[in-house]
Amino acid sequence: MKTRNIPVRPALLALALAHALPLWAAEDAKSQLDRVIVTGSRSPVTLRDTLASATVIDRAEIERLQARNLQDLLRGRAGLFFSNNGGQGKATSLFMRGAESDHVLVLVDGVRMGPASSGGFSWQDLPIEQVERVEIVRGPYSSLYGSEAIGGVIQIFTRRAHRPLQPSFSLGIGSEGSQTASAGLSGQSAQGWYAVNLAQQKTDGFNACRGRAAVGSWGQPGYVAGAGCFADDPDRDGYRNRSASLRGGLSFADGWQVDANALLVRARNVFDGSFVNEAEVRQRVLAAGVQQQVNEHWHWSLRLGRSADHAENYKDGIWRSTFNTDRSQAGWQANVKLGQGQVVAGFDWQRDDLESDTAYSQTRRDNRAIFVETRQAFGRHAVQVSARHDHTRQFGGKGTGSVQWGWQLNDALRLSAGWGTAFKAPTFNELYYPGYGNAALKPETSRSIELGLRGEHGWGSWHLQAYENRVDNLIAHDASIFAPGNVDRARIRGAELSGETAFAGWQLRAAFTYLQPKNESAGQYGKWLPRRARQSGRVDIERSFGDVELGLTVVGAGKRYDDLANRRPLAGYGSTDLRLGWRFAPGWQVQAALENVFDKAYETAEFYPQPGRTWLVTLRYGGE
Repeated sequence: MKTRNIPVRPALLALALAHALPLWAAEDAKSQLDRVIVTGSRSPVTLRDTLASATVIDRAEIERLQARNLQDLLRGRAGLFFSNNGGQGKATSLFMRGAESDHVLVLVDGVRMGPASSGGFSWQDLPIEQVERVEIVRGPYSSLYGSEAIGGVIQIFTRRAHRPLQPSFSLGIGSEGSQTASAGLSGQSAQGWYAVNLAQQKTDGFNACRGRAAVGSWGQPGYVAGAGCFADDPDRDGYRNRSASLRGGLSFADGWQVDANALLVRARNVFDGSFVNEAEVRQRVLAAGVQQQVNEHWHWSLRLGRSADHAENYKDGIWRSTFNTDRSQAGWQANVKLGQGQVVAGFDWQRDDLESDTAYSQTRRDNRAIFVETRQAFGRHAVQVSARHDHTRQFGGKGTGSVQWGWQLNDALRLSAGWGTAFKAPTFNELYYPGYGNAALKPETSRSIELGLRGEHGWGSWHLQAYENRVDNLIAHDASIFAPGNVDRARIRGAELSGETAFAGWQLRAAFTYLQPKNESAGQYGKWLPRRARQSGRVDIERSFGDVELGLTVVGAGKRYDDLANRRPLAGYGSTDLRLGWRFAPGWQVQAALENVFDKAYETAEFYPQPGRTWLVTLRYGGE
């Protein structure tokens, strides 16, 4: 038997580069570790104190980067890799730490998102103008959140109030007929807060697919197979999105607080396809909660939520199919201070309802779960232990757990290690689709280990993480039963380096990922998992000259394959974006972004080109 070790050369090189950075002062870089994150432990902790491998992106950074969508904001960051089917609004998948695209849990204001039919999350449809903050937690977190959190968890928070009265406004115009607009009003006081925000975006797009339709009949002379979108349709494929968000809350005596929020999104997407080429999408998030800080040692909260993912599909304006998911959830949680740490425990309930013109054999599924977590500090050591048990009638009970440990070696360095298990429940398509589903499917499971080292210095901070994730019972077509089966498995190893510093007035942030995403399934052993590069990274450089801000972003990735057999390679690529901002009056700013400056042609999914050189000019008032 061969011994396979986690690759250490890329990690050692990254560590050497981190120590070689110039020793310039970086107060802004150090302040990043003072940001608060709740996703990694279901309670507020600063990035400096969390044991999670985590990133927080706030509204100020979103506006400074001039990101058009969530993919632009997140691409190239440590452990994250996207594939996209042809630009703005087109189907987008995220691979976190090399896991499958439906192995990342997405929460919006604490509410679980995604369709029960196919799984995953529609990254392309959540508008960036509605986003206040994004929290990224890498690694297995089913022990806190249940299904899907194999690669990690991403939580998105909608716009919130920061001042007593804060109006905001933006208007943008750009290439490919792009138009954006938003308007909002928010406010807060000692007794309460509110925020209302409206947004709209549209683009005429470009030809999103260079595929082709089949010619002739299969098995007959002269037959040519189709490819890509299996259609000859060289037209512009546009996109439109309209959204509204509302949130508010009140504080009362004796530590009581109530709050509620809503997000409504409606999108229309035009694309190339032989069976459908247009979709009307509606997403909705509703949530409300009550909480009480009973005393300095005990806090509890009760939250109710409901999400909707509705899709109507058309072919040349003629309706073809409907897939509507409505998800209800409720959760109670208690936080109790204990010694130098705390204990978090609670109960989660979830119900998925599927409505479709397709006659699924089952259209409802309930899940109940209990969880407990403890975080404790012992001198220079910190430990976080969590466990959870989920139960659903479809596959019975499923237990998961994790252990994380941190050791503050000195004032600058912290060593960390972690182990965890996670799972992903089968989708309704895999279980109940007529003529295809297999109701005997088991959940996909994983077990992970990781080792990390973090440095915090006068010149900035950096974080190095190495990990291995073994995923079993992956669901794929089982030729022996002509249906889905738990027949695949994978072994993913990787290393991530991220850091930030400042020099001579310039701010520098960088992230690099090295990945070995290996398939260990029968017949595909040793192949790379599709659409995941071995090397990827991102560099952001920014500087302010009084009221003028300059920025540059470079994102790149190495060679990938588009298929399981590794016969269809996708070339590596690099893309450069430039941006300029000018604060010409109090509260007012004009921004200009030039994306893919060198007009590089590349694809993240075969036959689906990415946009060439594009531009967007935005007038903005208020905001961060």
